[in-house]
Amino acid sequence: MERLGASDPQVKLTDEQRAEIAEIENRFKAKIAEREVFLKGLMDQARAAGNYGELQELQAQLARDLSTLNNDRDAAKERIRASAAGQ
Repeated sequence: MERLGASDPQVKLTDEQRAEIAEIENRFKAKIAEREVFLKGLMDQARAAGNYGELQELQAQLARDLSTLNNDRDAAKERIRASAAGQ
């Protein structure tokens, strides 16, 4: 058990740091929703037009964009946690 605690130390966050993480989470939720609405609208248009090649490209783009946004969100939150660990 001691080894587990040593490899995963608990980082104490201040109220300000928790608020920053919550703001990051909210900001990225909005960005993700905005991107999904935009691309899903284009996907609906491509589907209605019978353009399945474009539909596949848009689905792949959505997957890439979501992955990038999620990675950016996680990196931003990790920077705050790392700064808390360094205090």
